[in-house]
Order: sequence, then C-alpha cells, then structure tokens
Amino acid sequence: VQLQASGGGLVQAGGSLRLACAVSGSIFSIDGMGWYRQAPGKQRELVAVVTVGGRISYADSVKGRFTISRDNAKNTVFLQMNSLKPEDTAVYYCNAQVAPRYDTGWFNYWGQGTLVTVSS
Repeated sequence: VQLQASGGGLVQAGGSLRLACAVSGSIFSIDGMGWYRQAPGKQRELVAVVTVGGRISYADSVKGRFTISRDNAKNTVFLQMNSLKPEDTAVYYCNAQVAPRYDTGWFNYWGQGTLVTVSS
C-alpha cells in the first residue's frame, strides 16, 4: 500500500492550496483517511480526518478555513486550505487505515509528506 501526496507549495498569507493523497496498491477496504502536519521543532498534529461514513473532525486551529473530503471510488482524500496563515507552514502528511486483504486487519499508512509554506 502506498500513499502519494501532492499539492503543497508556497503561498502568501490569505491564499489557498488544495492537497490530494491517493492510496494505491493492495486495498480491500479503507476506513479513516486524514491529514496531519508537522512544523519545524514541533510534534506532528492532527489537521483533519474523515471516516468512510463521512464523519469529519478538524483541529480547532483550522476549523472554518480547511475542508477535508474523500473520493472513495478513487481512494483519494483531499484537503482544501483557504485563508492560509504563516502558522499553517508545515509538512503535511496524509494518513489512511487500510485493510490490504479481506482476511487481514487494519493497518495504518502514511504518505511521504508535502511541504506547505505560507509567507507573511
């Protein structure tokens, strides 16, 4: 199972970016999908998660500015980031709970990370 994230880059404060993360490989089922971020010198933190049933949770710091969504047919999760702030600067990692086969359990997978830099 591989997670390929894309969409990071440099943007000015107040701007927008859209991240995407596609899950590929041996996939029987995907449960939760989400985004985390890690700023320099800080621990990785949850940004947003969405369950297969569509239940969504956001970090307080991004509520009202970020929107997570998923396309189950394409095994892809998105993060629309609006009104970006310099404090949103971080490496963003996608995450998914995947059952590779019908007879295996759930495993936690991470993407390689994509850098988002917001200039003031």
